[in-house]
Amino acid sequence: MHTPTTTPAPDERIRELRGRIDRMDAELAALLERRALVAAEVQRLKPVGYFAGRDPRRERELVERMAEHAPRLGAERLSAIMDSVISAGLSAAQEDAERRR
Repeated sequence: MHTPTTTPAPDERIRELRGRIDRMDAELAALLERRALVAAEVQRLKPVGYFAGRDPRRERELVERMAEHAPRLGAERLSAIMDSVISAGLSAAQEDAERRR
């Protein structure tokens, strides 16, 4: 006797996976916001902050450490991602500082 499989239909599986992605995206957004707030505090403490205060060596080290945890993405892709994350955070911090003046 043949037992029917219980594999979800592709549309159902896609919906389930997209739901997981949506939850991860919400977590990622919250982490990015927290990161931007901490980075803004660092920028306020540096003698030369914001875009002028970027440290390429530190950024390379950060990407290398991250690549150990995300080998599928690798250092090159993570470098592009983190450049955007860092730039966005610096831009937001600089806008905040200008509003406070």
